[in-house]
Amino acid sequence: MKYFATICIAAYAGMAGAGGLKSLEVFVKTVNTGRADFTQVVTAPAKAGQAPRVKTSSGTFEFSRPNRFKFVYKKPFEQNIVADGQTLWLYDVDLNQVTARQQSKVLGSTPAALIAAAPDLRALQADFTLADAPDKDGLQWAAATPKSKDGQLQSVRVGFRAGEQTAELAALEILDSFGQRSVLSFSRFEVNPALPGNSFQFKPPAGADLIRQ
Repeated sequence: MKYFATICIAAYAGMAGAGGLKSLEVFVKTVNTGRADFTQVVTAPAKAGQAPRVKTSSGTFEFSRPNRFKFVYKKPFEQNIVADGQTLWLYDVDLNQVTARQQSKVLGSTPAALIAAAPDLRALQADFTLADAPDKDGLQWAAATPKSKDGQLQSVRVGFRAGEQTAELAALEILDSFGQRSVLSFSRFEVNPALPGNSFQFKPPAGADLIRQ
């Protein structure tokens, strides 16, 4: 299953010089809805005598706090991930298969909860240990380590590009417990757009296999 991911830009006076954790706090407080394009590069650990396997995908993302978001993967394979507030839907177009999971049981310590689902920083701190990370690649970074050791997520880093009055969420780095690294880059972000009321509704296509977990 592909990782979740998201982006936002938050207007905030005096953001230049602030750390990544402050940028994260500001964006969670001020950006209630968002829409963006994304590119995701997943690198699997190298096996003996082989180069690391790298896969690239791209698509679009929308979210509405709290707990509603949608990832539409368009290339190289079509896949939809939709959270409607109650159910997390995963639709694999090629397999014509839909997986439905109770959202409250699967979102806790995930990148989607970190970026799109949580209503405030306090909610994030219930599931993550948050800290500033060193600047890298011209970005300010916030580090998030899940408090639960039962999941497959090892760590997340969120990179912001800070200006005088804005903080742009530029990158999301995800490391899982198997050593697989996923890096998401975001573009064409819209801050607080008016999203249609049915943006996060999902109905399994006719004839699709439905698996409830």
